[in-house]
Amino acid sequence: MGRLSLSGLTIWMLCSATFAQERPADFATQVPLAVSGAGPWYSLELPLAVQMSARQANLSDVRVFDAAGEPQAYALSRPSAQRTESRNVTDVKWFPLYAADTEQALPDVVMKATTTGALVEIIPSTAAKPGKQVLRGWVLDASAIKAPLQQLSLDWSHEQEGFQRFSIEASDDLQHWQAWGDGQVARLSFADERVEQHDVSLPGQSARYLRLVWQGQAAPLLTSARLESSTRSNLPMPLVWSQALPGGRLKAGEYSWQLPTGLNVERLRVELKQPNTLAPVTLSGRSEVKQAWQPLSNGLLYRLSQNGKEVVQDELQLPGQAVAQLRLQVDERGGGLGVEAPVLRVAVRATQLVFLARGEPPFTLALGNVSVKGANLPLSTLIPDYRDERLKTLGQATLAGEIAVKPAAIAALPDTGPDLKKLGLWAVLLLGVAALGAMAYSLLRKPPVAR
Repeated sequence: MGRLSLSGLTIWMLCSATFAQERPADFATQVPLAVSGAGPWYSLELPLAVQMSARQANLSDVRVFDAAGEPQAYALSRPSAQRTESRNVTDVKWFPLYAADTEQALPDVVMKATTTGALVEIIPSTAAKPGKQVLRGWVLDASAIKAPLQQLSLDWSHEQEGFQRFSIEASDDLQHWQAWGDGQVARLSFADERVEQHDVSLPGQSARYLRLVWQGQAAPLLTSARLESSTRSNLPMPLVWSQALPGGRLKAGEYSWQLPTGLNVERLRVELKQPNTLAPVTLSGRSEVKQAWQPLSNGLLYRLSQNGKEVVQDELQLPGQAVAQLRLQVDERGGGLGVEAPVLRVAVRATQLVFLARGEPPFTLALGNVSVKGANLPLSTLIPDYRDERLKTLGQATLAGEIAVKPAAIAALPDTGPDLKKLGLWAVLLLGVAALGAMAYSLLRKPPVAR
């Protein structure tokens, strides 16, 4: 029995060593968390620095520990779970707005709508002054769209080239207007090529009407206006931007950047240092050095002066696939971007972490381990009565320290070879089990003791 007990103890110790609980020291980065509000669930929006410090693109190496180093149950709300949104594109009607000149504020107008909200007419509130009236803008009728507005797409008369810059306002009653920022579209001829920009991003809010007013210039004659909408419940998380990322020059008109880790990049911003820059570009990416470059996006980057104001287009839209390296190829017929690689910023969807505080504070966020498996639970499991509205009522967690983004060169790579230590433990464990089986078989074969 002594030998049997010893073998059982050995197996227990081996199992404990093999399946030992993760500790904060197992992760390259730890940062303390501060919590506020009602628990025991706390929500934390992970800054991009966190995602860039992780060593797994899907954030499988993110953990939360309590003061005793015990892991906490947690869930991740990632964009992948919210990409089932249904987007719709709707052609809308447009109505002109006139003024005496391009500098005059828009005169008061009366906008008439049906009982259902459909816009039917725009007329001046007073008689127009003698002289030629200038087309200053348009009012778009979005009353038939019942979902938040994501994107505006315009087309206009082909005789009107150049940049078109305008303000965007929204209203539900045609009387009170809310500023939605500025929009910019363009139609340019360049090196026997035609470059057109028709789309403008909207803030993802609902509105029955949009008012577009051109600044310092007459508005073009519209030929079409479309609005893209999406239901609010299915909207993705907002974009979060990285810090400036330095790059390197591969050759004339070609630059590359190495990201600290694989990121699902959805937007990219290139710093245009010099005024009057015009650069048609093609962007490619890959997840590792051995892979071939895959095309991601192309477009026209510019920083130009127009009517005494500077107009800038320095962003590219990306498909959101995971990349660790980026390459920008520039058509240098427009003057290029210089000898040194421009500074780059990338944007990914925000990720929300929710954890169940079981131990004592302070809590610690840990990340940076290429070998661990994902341990996150579904939100519906972590919070039994989970509803989307419930997230707004949870306690809040914030980072109480800084996370230093480590260069990609020092990031640990996954070990593709066999783990000899783990294999050895398993071998000893199996031998112990075999020994136990042999002992049990031997005991069973002994004749029963006569009474």
